[in-house]
Amino acid sequence: MSAPNLATVSTITAKSVAAALTTLGTDVLTNAADSGKVFKVNNVVVGNIDGTNSANVTIRLTKSGIAQSIFQGISVPAAASLILIDKNTAIYLEENDILHILASADNDLVVMVNYEEIS
Repeated sequence: MSAPNLATVSTITAKSVAAALTTLGTDVLTNAADSGKVFKVNNVVVGNIDGTNSANVTIRLTKSGIAQSIFQGISVPAAASLILIDKNTAIYLEENDILHILASADNDLVVMVNYEEIS
């Protein structure tokens, strides 16, 4: 099945996911193949829970099996948060797409992703 036509949407469900980030990275949001859904990522906020050191974040979007960095090595100051994606810069995850996020230091950064599951 393919992603739904946004002109004929039957259901929009608001969802959130949070994760601690590591140097290996985390698949924070995955839209399964044949889901029949599209995910609209409205907001990605990265927080630095280390009170002393800054850390870098990289966001990769995998489409059709090819990963592309959409943010690379963005510095998040100590004890601060950074909005990387908001409603003005929303992205869509089609079927089989993955939002993969990694940090320059293990467990210094956390991420919150707010999105809509559309079918």
